[in-house]
Amino acid sequence: AAMSIDASRGTDAFLDDRIHAARCQPGQRQTAEELRAWLAGTEIVGSHAANDPRVQDPYSLRCMPQVIGAARDCFSYVKQAVERELGAVTDNPLVFTHGAGDAIVSGGNFHGMPLAIPLDALTIALTHVAGISERRVFWMTAAFDSESHLKPYLAAGQPGLSSGLMIAQYTAAACCNELITLCTPASVSNVGTSAGMEDYNSFGPRAAAKARRAVKLARSVVAIELLTAAAGLY
Repeated sequence: AAMSIDASRGTDAFLDDRIHAARCQPGQRQTAEELRAWLAGTEIVGSHAANDPRVQDPYSLRCMPQVIGAARDCFSYVKQAVERELGAVTDNPLVFTHGAGDAIVSGGNFHGMPLAIPLDALTIALTHVAGISERRVFWMTAAFDSESHLKPYLAAGQPGLSSGLMIAQYTAAACCNELITLCTPASVSNVGTSAGMEDYNSFGPRAAAKARRAVKLARSVVAIELLTAAAGLY
């Protein structure tokens, strides 16, 4: 994301800590802080300090802290849920040999909902990380902004004769399309089993499978942004 700001000759004014302190969202403020650190010492951001006709950058640049920060806060929620589950007892029945006396008690600690909901949320958060990343790839390859000094498709030769990174942007878009289809939560679709005794299930394994695929797709999109931003800086 920081490389994309540089490659687009964007501004870093939106990273002012006062803006993010006022929003009271921890992930947002942390993201802005890290972006400021990544951009420390950059010369490209300051190269348009005078006589730049632009008022604001597009959302994919200007709203990085808000979007990525919201995803980060979701990742923290998922991490905490998984860590709690790693220390949990999920057997049924449970055998107790302390307190008021020995007892064998049937319950529902096996139910997967405490993980299914976070895993569904994880896929949504990853889709936003990938989605805003792809929009930055599109912005750089489209070269709409004359002040960015970027060639269309970031073509090394003459745009039109050379397709540059056009296909890379296609690939990122395809990954995002698949991510969107993965965002339908598994945990909200209920199918009863076991003659009705198991009448409300979590479908957590499907939520986990979708989240795993979402991680792979989001990683590919971010890799494409790194490639694109590096070409833009070059």
